[in-house]
Amino acid sequence: MTIYIDPPTWPGHGRLWSHLVSDVSYDELHAFAAGLGVPRRAFDRDHYDLPEQRYADAVRAGAVEVGSREVVRLLHEAGLRRPKRRGQPQGVRSS
Repeated sequence: MTIYIDPPTWPGHGRLWSHLVSDVSYDELHAFAAGLGVPRRAFDRDHYDLPEQRYADAVRAGAVEVGSREVVRLLHEAGLRRPKRRGQPQGVRSS
């Protein structure tokens, strides 16, 4: 089981955010996030949005630090990438 996290560089709601992803399955990702106490509402199509203050917690729990481009590459290679649909407004989440 490998979970990956990119640096908290994504701004939103007055914070910086990381993306937490799996290269195996969404079930693996959901289990890891639940173990951290991350609410399911933080799941956004193919990743969890994690605020910067939780970054170290995820790494301590075993998430592997990678760059943002690597996160996207891993999702594509695993067939888990779910791009935002055209016309989908900002802030609308699908699972």
